[in-house]
Amino acid sequence: MQGANKFTDAVTGFLQSAAALAEEQQQQQILPLHVAVPMFDEGIGKQAVVKAAGDEAWRSLCRTLRKRVIRLPKVQGDSAGDVFLGPPLDKTIKRAQKEQRARGDAYLGADVLLLALIHDPDVTSAMGEAGVTPAAVEAAVKEVRPQEQKIDSASADANFEALAKYGTDLTANAARLDPVIGRDDEIRRVVRILSRRTKNNPVLVGEPGVGKTAIVEGLAQRIVMNDVPENLKGVRLISLDMGLLVAGAKYRGEFEERLKSVLSEVKEAKGRVILFIDEMHVVLGAGKSEGAMDAANLLKPMLARGELRTIGATTLAEYRQHIEKDAAFERRFQMVTVGEPSVVDTVQILRGLKQKYEDHHGVHITDRALV
Repeated sequence: MQGANKFTDAVTGFLQSAAALAEEQQQQQILPLHVAVPMFDEGIGKQAVVKAAGDEAWRSLCRTLRKRVIRLPKVQGDSAGDVFLGPPLDKTIKRAQKEQRARGDAYLGADVLLLALIHDPDVTSAMGEAGVTPAAVEAAVKEVRPQEQKIDSASADANFEALAKYGTDLTANAARLDPVIGRDDEIRRVVRILSRRTKNNPVLVGEPGVGKTAIVEGLAQRIVMNDVPENLKGVRLISLDMGLLVAGAKYRGEFEERLKSVLSEVKEAKGRVILFIDEMHVVLGAGKSEGAMDAANLLKPMLARGELRTIGATTLAEYRQHIEKDAAFERRFQMVTVGEPSVVDTVQILRGLKQKYEDHHGVHITDRALV
């Protein structure tokens, strides 16, 4: 089916599912409706419709598409299992490939195919019946991929919405985080460093368990409450999971591809996203293999140009062993030392968290038990 054309793995999968659906229904021609069923069932199609019209509209569209496929003409006899690309789908793919060339993509991605698919008359009619407008879906699809992000490999469109896939938005989850008691000095220091014009990337250095992550969570809570300088108001603080970025990378360069997708989305945000990287020293070796760049070398150019603000966290031993040795990387960061809280601060922290533990365990904790 693919022939000389280059489709991403996702597009190939959708076309194969469409062929299987046509065969199952004893229909010879694979039509845009057949492709629409798997495309809207999951992935970018589902995401776009839910964003444009809500969950109920998405469920209604899935039901409508399946009903319309079932009603398509069936073929009996020996030729029933011989499926082929119908002219309407061929037209849709050619329309998508025209857009692909205009974007400079090496492969036809799922987002571009979907943009062509929603203009097929049968698919448009099904969307109208479900209360979904093509214009709203088109707008939602175009938000998924930053303009400068190209599809240059078969797996590239698996990295759409990379920040959501490989990170956790601490500002969006601020209400669910434990209250941060104390640590005002450290949080203020982090805020001052982030507000600088250059060398505006703090790295929290302290022993395991002293509360480095809690400081970042405290900053997220202050951002949500607008208790920060003007240049930090409204920013998203994303905790990047390096383990997820590396996990399952099957071939050389796949990790690099994923991280590039994350950084592309950060760049597109124009300073409105700050990355938090726990275990910062891991960055210096993440994804390293023969012929592949490590994460630090991907981050350095953006850090140097001021396109990326990052908060790191690591132990003093790891900082000295890994980060200090990479002078080009180390000079982009400003160290913030995080020590153990004092006895007075510890008691204050325990008192602040007491209510949460009482509610969770259904017990009463006396003040005497804390001190």
